[in-house]
Amino acid sequence: MTSIDPAALPEEDATLKAARIARLLSLIARAEVWFKMVGLPWLAPLWRLLIGEAPRQQMRDLWRTLFVPLLAIAAFLGMWGWLAPKVETSLGAIPGPAQVWAQVGVLQADAMTERAKETEFYAKQAEKNAALVAQGKSDEVKERVYAGKPTYVDQILTSLKTVFMGFVLASLVAIPLGILAGLSPTANAALAPIVQVFKPVSPLAWLPIVTMTVSALYAAGDEGMSKSFLISAITVTLCSLWPTLINTALGVATIDRDLVNVGRVLKLSLWTRITKLVLPSALPLIFTGLRLSLGVGWMVLIAAEMLSQNPGLGKFVWDEFQNGSSDSLARIMVAVLTIGLIGVVLDRVMVTAQTLLTFDGRR
Repeated sequence: MTSIDPAALPEEDATLKAARIARLLSLIARAEVWFKMVGLPWLAPLWRLLIGEAPRQQMRDLWRTLFVPLLAIAAFLGMWGWLAPKVETSLGAIPGPAQVWAQVGVLQADAMTERAKETEFYAKQAEKNAALVAQGKSDEVKERVYAGKPTYVDQILTSLKTVFMGFVLASLVAIPLGILAGLSPTANAALAPIVQVFKPVSPLAWLPIVTMTVSALYAAGDEGMSKSFLISAITVTLCSLWPTLINTALGVATIDRDLVNVGRVLKLSLWTRITKLVLPSALPLIFTGLRLSLGVGWMVLIAAEMLSQNPGLGKFVWDEFQNGSSDSLARIMVAVLTIGLIGVVLDRVMVTAQTLLTFDGRR
């Protein structure tokens, strides 16, 4: 099983060593599921290689799961760095990896500077208010919110909040409708044409309708959500609910009919049948729909933020495009890579949730 030769050790020591290695291999096997969930499948063969378990097999696994992806990334960066200077635009040549990485540092420095200004603002405000209280002028005390520009990190957080709200709203609508369509052929026949008509509609088409509707019905207060945030979230909802609805209906419609018959024989209530029989069986396909919806929502969000001027990553890209400085292209590339990396993380989160919450995943 291992590269250790028990004959080279005293019999008792060799037995203890083999038992210790067997325990390590068992722990690695259990952890391997988690490594795969978070997108780090190369950790398991690396640990096996370190304890001497089948080195050739582990090197093959490491080559496939670690070295090949690293070589692909290196090749991509090399092609990018070679081709980028050859493409001239009105703002100069397309920035290469080095210029883009430099702008990451610039954005981080800008964020730290803005945080320092915010801290200084609140410190001065607290000092001023304390002085007014000491002078007996408590009625003149005012609490103002810092009105500086949002940092790049703030814009990322705004985009995440927006897509989360849109995704939750889409799920709350799509999952019940999908269950209804899966259980009732009549409901499925009624919903099918609506899904087919609205599923291909672009967010650019939804956005004007949502903007006018929200402007007419919603009056944002000081403590409420901004209209731009709500417009972006609803646009995400309208574009991302369809994959979840379709997959939920398919999952419910294809469950084992014996389960449905058992529920009828036991005279279970409709709610009990749905929660105890239907949903557990349909969860794998429901999660497939949720993963697709989250991906669509994250993609739609950027366009929605551009046009609604919601202060997120989409607005950041639009502002840099309008800015037209020599660093704008590099900053837009930073945003593009950020959007892609966050999309990967969101997908990994959904994979982890599916593994933890479904029988197929745990198995």
